[in-house]
Amino acid sequence: MEYNDIYDKDRHLTGKIHRRGMPWEKGEYGLVVCVWVYDGNGNIFMTRRAPGKSFAGTWENSGGAVRAGETSLQAICRELREETGIVAEESEFELLCTHRDRICHYDFYCLRRSFPIETVVLQPGETDGAKWVNFSQIHEMIRRKEISKVIARQFLRQEQALKARQSL
Repeated sequence: MEYNDIYDKDRHLTGKIHRRGMPWEKGEYGLVVCVWVYDGNGNIFMTRRAPGKSFAGTWENSGGAVRAGETSLQAICRELREETGIVAEESEFELLCTHRDRICHYDFYCLRRSFPIETVVLQPGETDGAKWVNFSQIHEMIRRKEISKVIARQFLRQEQALKARQSL
């Protein structure tokens, strides 16, 4: 059983917890973290959602819900490690932006890291593929609907910030 802290619309903790899979009450918000891993050479790391998951077979960046008692940075370290085997320290992540929708606050991070794709350890039931793609390839994947609309919108909003970091 997984639980998440409940936040208000201004991202203040309410002191209550939410059981994953249950509907959110009006005025309750969760916290979700996502990370774009980039190599500094114009490539973004993506994973494919496993069969049985929502949006199965589509490509995405790593991320997930922050568990009760976790910070945003603790959660992004955990999610990246669980989904890919990539270990990173909290200090290595850069916050790109935050966002809120009708039930969640989102923290979008980036991480500069270069590694051979063969070293990725996929999480059974979560991810079943991984690859490095350049910006043009991501646009083609969006056009072919190989990336869900939610992730595609995320990428398009954050593309310029990610491109700027590629040349640093």
